Amino acid sequence: MSEGRTHVFGLEWRWHEMTKAQVMSAIVIAGALIFTGPAADGQGTLARKAITKVAPVYPEVARESNITGKVRVAVVVARNGSIKDSKVLGGHPLLVNAAMAALQKWKFEPADEETAGTVEFNFGPH
Repeated sequence: MSEGRTHVFGLEWRWHEMTKAQVMSAIVIAGALIFTGPAADGQGTLARKAITKVAPVYPEVARESNITGKVRVAVVVARNGSIKDSKVLGGHPLLVNAAMAALQKWKFEPADEETAGTVEFNFGPH
């Protein structure tokens, strides 16, 4: 993903090129796309233990707009414990970049084979 761009549901969102009014309109529209499926516990449904977890940075525009929610990501973890592949399953577009940036810094225990599963990030006031 490029800085300032988010790809969600086949659409490219270019936040840095939008006026505040356009961002607010996109927030309203995108709110209807929020994933509301079953919650996963903490790390998600991965069978491997995360040895390094980096928390996502809550985007300021999302904080100012009181946007909260979850971002779910399907991941494939390589044998060496790094993230090999990831795909957004759902979440508010303003939160996706932060979740994906954090996830790329995660490391898992090494294993004999690749592992697939989901990871969930919760965004809200702390």
